[in-house]
Amino acid sequence: MQWNRFGAVLLMIGGIILFAVIIGVPQYAPTLIATSMIATTLRVAAPLTLGALSGIFCERAGVVNIAIEGMMLMAAFFGFLGSIYTNQFLLANGGLDETARVAISLGVGVVLAIFSGAMTGLLHAVLSVTYKVDQIISGTVINILAVGITGFLNRALFFQGSIPHAPGVLPIIKIPVLSDLPVVGPVFQQQPIAVASILFVFIAHFVLFYTRWGLRTRSVGEHPRAADTLGINVIRMRYANVIIGGCIAGLAGAYFTLESVPSFEPLLTNGRGFIALAAMIFGNWNPFGAWAAALLFGSAQALQINAQAFGFPIPSQFIGMLPYILTMIAMTGIIGRTTPPAADGQAYSPGG
Repeated sequence: MQWNRFGAVLLMIGGIILFAVIIGVPQYAPTLIATSMIATTLRVAAPLTLGALSGIFCERAGVVNIAIEGMMLMAAFFGFLGSIYTNQFLLANGGLDETARVAISLGVGVVLAIFSGAMTGLLHAVLSVTYKVDQIISGTVINILAVGITGFLNRALFFQGSIPHAPGVLPIIKIPVLSDLPVVGPVFQQQPIAVASILFVFIAHFVLFYTRWGLRTRSVGEHPRAADTLGINVIRMRYANVIIGGCIAGLAGAYFTLESVPSFEPLLTNGRGFIALAAMIFGNWNPFGAWAAALLFGSAQALQINAQAFGFPIPSQFIGMLPYILTMIAMTGIIGRTTPPAADGQAYSPGG
């Protein structure tokens, strides 16, 4: 059933790309439009893929995570903040050429984004695992907190004066040989976080289904009492997986300000965390299924981007609605029922 779902999603993605080719204006070759659609889909699906993987690690361990949006927003802001102030410090002190300065600044930004995501994940774990706050409420509070903190600091730091010079965005990685192929070469020219998101899908699948850690994670998400009787520390496993999920969401947040555009605006993530949550559910809490769903939502966003680039004769407002329409369709279970981990969202007390 999982692979049938994956195949159905790929057919839908193919349909969106074919639609873009059909409505494309005559002066652009169909192969150019199709290649651009595929390359753009892989790029814009990166934060959705990482956000979905973040949710999978949390919920496979039994902790509902609707705080993906807040984790991504916090990471986007603090990653950007770290990169511009590191760049400013290196400019003031000199001694480095521009390439090294930019690389260090962006590297610090990515690390701080991941760290802020981990700290937000830790807060979610403290609230939901230790204090047993309703996990939906905990996630909602974190989302609201992220909007408030980033909005306040953005206004306090940047609205009263000039914004420090941003170091730019992460460079494009060209995969040897493949990136030089005719027609399809641009598909294999992606930035680091986009490439990492694809690698993380395979890593997450291997970790969850072929390692001892993954077996223990799934056991505390399915039957924590049984896992506890076998000597597995349920609390520690849940803490660890929620923090890991926070780190992955932090990398997703870094995409917005360090790989997409070198700037920050309030509510920059624009609901991508909730779309990632829908991708996780649509993919049945499986990394490959979630990736397929993220690509589906990404293809809808890619259609909007390419419509502007190629001048498609279709209202941009309609195309802009597609990712959210697809999200609602996904939540209806039209492609099949989904089954969450049995203990997902259930607080656990050792010995209680």
